[in-house]
Amino acid sequence: MARRLIKRLMPDHRVIREHRHLQWLGRFLHDPDLWHLNRRSVAGACFVGLFCAFIPVPFQMVLAAVAAVAVRVNLPISVVLVWVTNPLTMGPIFFFAYKIGTWVMGAPVHMALENASPMTWLTGELQAIWRPFLLGSLICGSVSGLLGALLMRLGWRLHVIQRWKERRRRRLHRAPAD
Repeated sequence: MARRLIKRLMPDHRVIREHRHLQWLGRFLHDPDLWHLNRRSVAGACFVGLFCAFIPVPFQMVLAAVAAVAVRVNLPISVVLVWVTNPLTMGPIFFFAYKIGTWVMGAPVHMALENASPMTWLTGELQAIWRPFLLGSLICGSVSGLLGALLMRLGWRLHVIQRWKERRRRRLHRAPAD
């Protein structure tokens, strides 16, 4: 069921291959592993997408697409998961990553300026915070990517076991009584 839902929501791979902004990837988009919906490909896509979501750079979707092509995992899922960090969630997520970085480094937390938005604070204090911010982003990206991949593998496995049990139960009910 989950596979059918994902397949229905995913865009057609031919449309993506012919998209003008992705033409620079050329022949790499013709790799069938980029479009498969299997446990390995989807779990890998979860890792790539969630890891790239925490990397504080513009054009995270391009980074996720290149990484998905490089490691040959599901491209659309990798790109979609980058939107975990969107304009609404970016401030709190990156501040959390910064706090993780300061905790690991043992550095003090620079608090927000009076009446300053998170982005104003970020750009104003970048000189002092970039090391713990980057470290925290890498840690959060790695942890969330690993957790996402493991949970996807576990969920996929549980789904397969459930389907096996259903099939077995149906076979037992259909078997003629001796």
